[in-house]
Amino acid sequence: MTENTERIQLEPSWKAQVGDWLLRPEMQALSDFLRQRKAAGVRVFPPGRQIFSAFEATPFESVKVVILGQDPYHGPGQAHGLCFSVLPGVPAPPSLENIFKEIQQELGIPRPDHGCLLPWARQGVLLLNAVLTVEQGRAGAHQGKGWEGFTDHVIETLARKREGLVFMLWGSYAQVKGKVIDSRRHRVLKAPHPSPLSAHRGFFGCGHFVAANQYLAQQGQAAIDWSLPPREQLEVG
Repeated sequence: MTENTERIQLEPSWKAQVGDWLLRPEMQALSDFLRQRKAAGVRVFPPGRQIFSAFEATPFESVKVVILGQDPYHGPGQAHGLCFSVLPGVPAPPSLENIFKEIQQELGIPRPDHGCLLPWARQGVLLLNAVLTVEQGRAGAHQGKGWEGFTDHVIETLARKREGLVFMLWGSYAQVKGKVIDSRRHRVLKAPHPSPLSAHRGFFGCGHFVAANQYLAQQGQAAIDWSLPPREQLEVG
C-alpha cells in the first residue's frame, strides 16, 4: 500500500506472490481513501493491523480450501480479517449461524460456543473477503474502491499456481468472482449464500463440507476438521 515494499504488512509467502499488486496506483489511491475516511472520523473495520489477517493465518502454500465472502461485518468488534468469522465473545451473525447449522447437518458436529474460525484458517482454509474493509453501519461502503482487483489477483494466482484446491463459492457475487478458476484443476463448489435471505434456497443441504474433505482425500491431503475447540481452549494470538 506504500511505495516501500518493506512496509507492506503481508505474510511473507503472500508478499512474494501478490505483494507487487499493492504497489499499483489504484492501491495507493485506496490507501489514500482509507486515510481520508479515518481522518474524517469514520470508523473503518477491521482494525488496520487485522486487514490482512486471512493471509497471516493461511500462508500461500498452506491453502487447501478457499471460502469467499463479500465484505467484512460492519458492526463494532465483529470484523477481524477472516470472512464470516468473529472473535470469541462476539455473537455469531446470522450467516455464520447458518454455516454452523449446515456443518451440524452434514457431519453431526454440534454448534460451537463461539464464532471464531481461526482454527479452520490454520488448517489451510483461506477465509477471504472480496473487499477487505468496511465502514461502521454501512455494508458495502468500500466496494469499488480497489480491493476487488487485489482479491481477484489473489484468486487468479491461487488457481494458476496451485493444484487441487477446493473453492467454496456461496452466492452469485462469489460465483462471478470465481469464474477464473479452472474446474479441471480444482474442485469448485457452488451454492446460494448462507444469509437468512437465501440459505433455504440451497445452501442448507449443499454438502460442501463433506465434499471438500472427500476431494482433499482424493488429492492425498488431510481433511479439514470443521469442528471448533471450546472457547476457553481457543488460541487467538
